[in-house]
Amino acid sequence: MTEPSKGIRVEIYDRAYQLRSEAGESYTRRLAQSVDTAMRSIAEKTQTYDSLRLAVLAALHFADECERVKERYEKLSATVSEKSLAFREALERAAD
Repeated sequence: MTEPSKGIRVEIYDRAYQLRSEAGESYTRRLAQSVDTAMRSIAEKTQTYDSLRLAVLAALHFADECERVKERYEKLSATVSEKSLAFREALERAAD
């Protein structure tokens, strides 16, 4: 059985949050730092300091990044499948 997760205190855009996570503490802190960095970068570029607006823009940034990674993964996976098939066919021809 999984142990209950303990609370992890993080700070994002000058606000403290007590988070519970099944992931490790250092991983959770890295995620929080990534969100904080994104929000600060967006605030700097847009001259917007409303934390809710910045959080939404940061979420869109991360969603875009995630979609790009998914697309890249799908392309790489298709390439690996094609190469594997070609390699198998070459091996079968060589074995004949």
